[in-house]
Amino acid sequence: MSEKPSIYDELGVPTVVNAASTKTRIGGSLIRPEAVEAMSRAAESFVRISDLEARASELISEVTGAEAGYVASGAAACLALGTAACIAGDDLGRMNRLPHADGGNEVIMPRTHRNGYDHALRLAGAEIVDVGNNDNHLGTGSTNTELWEIEDAITEDTAAIGYMQKSYSQPELSDVCDVAHAHDVPVIVDAAAELPPKRNLTRFVEEGADLVVYSGGKAIRGPQSTGILAGKREYIESAAMQHLDMHVAEEVWEPPADLIDLERFGGVPRQGIGRPLKVGKEELAGIIRALELFVDEDHDALADEWADRAELMADGFREESSLSITVTEGEKTAVAPEVFVRLDAEVAGIDAETLVGELRREDPRVFVGPDHLHESAFTVNPMCLTDEEAEYVVERVRSYLE
Repeated sequence: MSEKPSIYDELGVPTVVNAASTKTRIGGSLIRPEAVEAMSRAAESFVRISDLEARASELISEVTGAEAGYVASGAAACLALGTAACIAGDDLGRMNRLPHADGGNEVIMPRTHRNGYDHALRLAGAEIVDVGNNDNHLGTGSTNTELWEIEDAITEDTAAIGYMQKSYSQPELSDVCDVAHAHDVPVIVDAAAELPPKRNLTRFVEEGADLVVYSGGKAIRGPQSTGILAGKREYIESAAMQHLDMHVAEEVWEPPADLIDLERFGGVPRQGIGRPLKVGKEELAGIIRALELFVDEDHDALADEWADRAELMADGFREESSLSITVTEGEKTAVAPEVFVRLDAEVAGIDAETLVGELRREDPRVFVGPDHLHESAFTVNPMCLTDEEAEYVVERVRSYLE
């Protein structure tokens, strides 16, 4: 572990050894040094934000295959902006009234795609219409949501279909897009944590998604306060119109033509619903650089590094008779292999909840994945660790076991 004092030491705030992966609540990921440098250089001069957004759009289009792209202050911010774009389109009056839309604001979602982040859709004024149920989990062979249920829910008030992308998501995205497009309804895909693999940058657009959302502060390793919105130009234009600073005289308002086509709009909009979701010139420069580097990165080598680190930790845990260890492949909500640690509380002399809680109270705090505490288990993820930190995590966990 590094002995060099950090800024958090100076501030009197405990640091975190992150064995839980790219969680926002513990800082996401570590920004690439090259992105930090780009942010520092961006702070040295002024720039028109719309020009920088246009440059980001160009890059996002290039790497995703989408018609255009946009950057806002996180993946949830992009979900809100994308939803607002689907509800308002090029109607300046509707933009001005959001989140109080006068109809045309329903977003259909398969019931099992609902999650806490759909609050971002409701922030834009969406009324979520959920369809389907949980039948797949009953083991009867039935699926959670049938395509006909989505189609049956489409009305004149449908603004979009929301889709949360995970490896287990049903129905298939391409099929949902076929149904939606038959009724001229756009599909918004929440793929915030679906990188890597790099293939997912283009996959969802190719499968028909009209808008796709990615986090800029997870595997891309850009600023934590950035998110990427990729999709059809008409929706990106609407998102930009509802996000940018619009305090300007119409006579001198000339946003970049490749970002906003002024002929589609009848004037200068008021400050839109996206104004609280702004992103600065420093973050924009940082995410542009980070995305360039992510695309060029050797992801196979990175996957091998994660796998080796996971095995390193698994070997250390296997020395404890109170622990049962499984190394999983990247699956479900994880993009990297994880060490699944099941704890026998009677043998260990401590239960999983207490152990995980005690680790978080240390200095530095140690965060492991708590999603399986109800199974007397936790996970350890290698993505955000060095080998030295991985050994430290094993040491700290074992220190609580009898």
